[in-house]
Amino acid sequence: MSEAQMVRLSYEDGARAVELAREAVEAYVLQGQREQPGSMRDAFYARTGAFVRITSTRGRGRLRGCSGAYRGNDQLGHAIVDAAITAASDDSCGSEIEPPELQTLNISICVVCNHVLTNDPLADLELGTHGIAIDIDGQHAWMYPTLPVENDWNEEQFLTHACRKAGLPPLAWQDDDAMITLFEGQVFRERPEGGSVEQL
Repeated sequence: MSEAQMVRLSYEDGARAVELAREAVEAYVLQGQREQPGSMRDAFYARTGAFVRITSTRGRGRLRGCSGAYRGNDQLGHAIVDAAITAASDDSCGSEIEPPELQTLNISICVVCNHVLTNDPLADLELGTHGIAIDIDGQHAWMYPTLPVENDWNEEQFLTHACRKAGLPPLAWQDDDAMITLFEGQVFRERPEGGSVEQL
């Protein structure tokens, strides 16, 4: 089914994962340094994929950065730090996060539990459970499991948005050479009003 280790984080682990992502973003933005995970919780030694998504709390919640991978050889703690730094850099959404923005950001993480390559995404995709990764001829993109629920998308709309994010035609997911991976993950994020972390 998957190359990822089957990882299930407790709420406390998830809250620490979000905190670690926040620390990594702040260390990168303020000092240009890579945060070290330090003494990690046991779950953070698992080798699995992770994503970090950063949105603005101003206005309509514009996406400020996203990065990660549904599979990886790094320990989870290091994968979170690396994804957070890339999400905060200009490699992600075209403009690097600046220090004044730090207090107006919402950070979420998705820790991948498992993933599977599918030949029939419409039949296999479960909205709210699966994220999507699409790859065609080196053009690729991924999207969080929570996005179709947040935006009231159906399965086809979710697949279409993934194609557009990859710079592909909207129906490219139907092509025979489209590699579509569905991944399941636990999503934790800072609450919009601040103060604590919630699991979605």
